[in-house]
Amino acid sequence: MFHPLIAASIPPTALIAVVVAVVLIFSLILVFMSRFRRCPSDKVMVIYGKVGQNKDGSARSAKCIHGGAAFILPVIQAYEYLDLTPISISVDLKNALSRQNIRIDVPARFTVGISTEAGVMQNAAERLLGLKLQEIQELAKDIIFGQMRLIIATMQIEEINIDRDKFLEAVSRCVETELKKIGLRLINVNVTDISDESGYIEALGKEAAAKAINEARISVAERNREGSIGEANAVRDQRISVAAANAAAVDGENTSKANIAKSDATRRELEADATRRAVIAEKTAEAKAKEEAYAAEELAEKARAERELATQQADIIVKARIEKERMELEAEAEAEQARRRAKGEADAIYAKMEAQARGIQEILSKQAAGFADVVKAAGTADAAVQLMLVDKIEELVKTQVEAVKNLNIDKITVWDSMNGKDGSSTTSNFLSSMMKSIPPLNETFKMAGLQIPAFLGTELGESSVGDATEPTADNAKQ
Repeated sequence: MFHPLIAASIPPTALIAVVVAVVLIFSLILVFMSRFRRCPSDKVMVIYGKVGQNKDGSARSAKCIHGGAAFILPVIQAYEYLDLTPISISVDLKNALSRQNIRIDVPARFTVGISTEAGVMQNAAERLLGLKLQEIQELAKDIIFGQMRLIIATMQIEEINIDRDKFLEAVSRCVETELKKIGLRLINVNVTDISDESGYIEALGKEAAAKAINEARISVAERNREGSIGEANAVRDQRISVAAANAAAVDGENTSKANIAKSDATRRELEADATRRAVIAEKTAEAKAKEEAYAAEELAEKARAERELATQQADIIVKARIEKERMELEAEAEAEQARRRAKGEADAIYAKMEAQARGIQEILSKQAAGFADVVKAAGTADAAVQLMLVDKIEELVKTQVEAVKNLNIDKITVWDSMNGKDGSSTTSNFLSSMMKSIPPLNETFKMAGLQIPAFLGTELGESSVGDATEPTADNAKQ
């Protein structure tokens, strides 16, 4: 390392110090190089630990770097990377309630990624650092589900299905606002076919198709009408031109004949009968000219009548066809509305009856479970019946008493001669007989097809009952 002569002249202690200094400097250089980190373009480097303070004096939780490099202080600082690779999330939203209370299915695919915006990148470092890709997808998916349901609840189906730009703009605005809170940014939104169970969207498509077909039919009818009118005008012009040509030809012929007649008259002036023949020829020519003129006028009038007839037929028939198609479409629309109303009423009645059936089934199930618990607690079915009768004995007796409670007796006149049984009062016997007219408890059980339990007492025989209720012959004599 050193020249031998120089090394010999340097003291050993100084030489050791120089070697140690060189080793320390070299070690510091290696440490510096090992702690100097460069951030790739597709990642965000998050430095955490003691990284400084915010403007308000509070300690910063992390320092985010996108691009460039930084020196990581040993011991007091550490670093990790956030991947900027886009994340594709499939959101299959079902039964979302729209503003019209119609549930629709809106399948969509969202593409998100870690944001490189300063404040949003800090949120990503605080909330997403250390999470796996699947965990970030689930977190973003929950946020997107909630925001999409909120947006759909404020919009009508026509706006969602037809004005896709407005719907996507609302989704992007609301979803990206919430995603920024956890450090994500929305890259792309792609909504596929929107559908609903009630068939409302399909009905809108059918309505648009029917409208387009009707407009096309009306356009075709108008073009046919214009063609018919044009054809009639062409026929009219043709007939007028032919009639005019015929009239000109006749006029030329008449002129020629007149000239011939004039020449003949001049030539036969010297003859005695020239005048008579010339006059006859002229009269004949005039009559023939008038006849041909009348024929031409007749042809022109016929052409005009045919043109007017064709025009009126085109107007009336086309209007009648259009009115017929309009009435058919209105009738079909009214029938469709009636079918939908009937279907809705039927669904409501079905739902109501189904709910009532479930309620009755639940009540019967609870009663059956209660009876089973009573039988289980009593040990046997007879014992359970006894328990239930003991519980209802008060109501049974009350029902018997109610039989005479509301008797409307306006007045009772009693002549009491004290000749009752055993010298008792006939008034008391009357009241006792009235109470005995109520069916005994054992008779009530018999009418229900049951037998009174032994713990409620035994039934009296016919002889004992007769002794207790009917007076003897001796008593009657007394």
